[in-house]
Amino acid sequence: MNTKNKKKRSIQSKTLFYLIVFNVIIVLLLWLCQISIFDTYYEKYQIKILDDLVKNVKDSKDEEDIVTKLENAAYQNDVCIAITSDMNYIAKFNANMDGCVFNKINYNIGNMMNTFINNDEDKKTYKFVNEDRHVEAMMYALKYKNQNIFMYSNLEDISMVTKVVKKQLFYLSILAIIIAVVISVFLANKITNPITKITKKAKLLGKGNYNVTFDESDIKEIDDLSLTLTQAKNELSKTDELRRDLMANVSHDLKTPLTMIKAYAEMIKDISYKDKKKMNEHLDIIIDETDRLTLLVNDILELSASEAGKNEKLTLEEFDLTKEIENILKRYDIIKETEQYNFVVKVPTKAIIKADKKRINQVIYNLINNAINYTGEDKKVTIKVTKIKKDYKVEISDTGKGIPEHELPLIWDKYYKNNKEHKRNVISTGLGLSIVKQVLEAHNFEYGVTSTLNKGTTFYFTIKG
Repeated sequence: MNTKNKKKRSIQSKTLFYLIVFNVIIVLLLWLCQISIFDTYYEKYQIKILDDLVKNVKDSKDEEDIVTKLENAAYQNDVCIAITSDMNYIAKFNANMDGCVFNKINYNIGNMMNTFINNDEDKKTYKFVNEDRHVEAMMYALKYKNQNIFMYSNLEDISMVTKVVKKQLFYLSILAIIIAVVISVFLANKITNPITKITKKAKLLGKGNYNVTFDESDIKEIDDLSLTLTQAKNELSKTDELRRDLMANVSHDLKTPLTMIKAYAEMIKDISYKDKKKMNEHLDIIIDETDRLTLLVNDILELSASEAGKNEKLTLEEFDLTKEIENILKRYDIIKETEQYNFVVKVPTKAIIKADKKRINQVIYNLINNAINYTGEDKKVTIKVTKIKKDYKVEISDTGKGIPEHELPLIWDKYYKNNKEHKRNVISTGLGLSIVKQVLEAHNFEYGVTSTLNKGTTFYFTIKG
């Protein structure tokens, strides 16, 4: 079946439909119970009354007790009772009851009574039609000592009652369906209106309108949905803003080195080509700016691969961490000379670890870049490696303004923007910390950050031995 062509119905129409069906079923059950079962129920009720009377007779201690019980029962339960000796009446109770067959001679009734008297049965139930009233009736016969007790009950003429009940049920059914429709419409609107409003606002949110508000209702599930969408809206709004900031920062980082490369290339072409020393200086600047561009592109590619789930698998190998740190620090010789950065290195003579060398180098490189960008006026950056049993803890610290405590969990986010003023991004894109997080989590290494305002920040991670 082609589900695209399948007609879909709204919650309102479905709610209305199911509630009406429910009410129709209830009405049908009422008809079944009140009309179809009514006759059977009434007959069983009358039989039970006579059974109880028989039981009372059998439990009686003497004739006087029997007479009292029969007389009381006859009037209370609207039955007529006759006590006979053979075919002669000894006593009648409630004989004036409408339809009582003991008031006049009736061949069929007399024949039933005579047959019972002359047979060996102790009790017998007779069901017949009362010819005088043209209704079904019942007679219960019981032998007690030397007497015969006959109890008669009309199986009430309920045809008129049935007609009245049917008529009442007909009007009640129409009224019930009308009420059901009204209630169904009300409930459907009560449920669907908030959902309809949320849907319209969700569509606006999907189009990039982050100013929409999702109102609460008096339905818990809808309120939960509103709260969820509000949280999603806030996150989307924040992410969108951070993405714009990221694009602006990346655009700036791309523009700056390109401008400098072009400017120094033109200077070499027009001026410094005659002075070898100046030309080499300008070429070094072009190379540095090219390195910045390469790093920027690599960081962006790294994040794109991460988001697409295409990160390279780790290539684990043993290598000397101390040696790798020394090699990484050589890249910063130019800024040590030109900008007087002070690198304090506290590492063991040798530190053999097992990890993905390329990735760990990238982590250390990015953390050093981050420290360079945010360190204080003393331009001091500390790289420290400490052996703890079989593990190595790497710490990279700056002496900058620090990070507020409430921002610490956010700094690993790839869209996080630190509003602190800092020096020109010497050899960094601002995306480094998110890459650090991905690499360390891929290695299952513990990592974190501590920071004290106006004193500095330390990033650390532990390489398992």
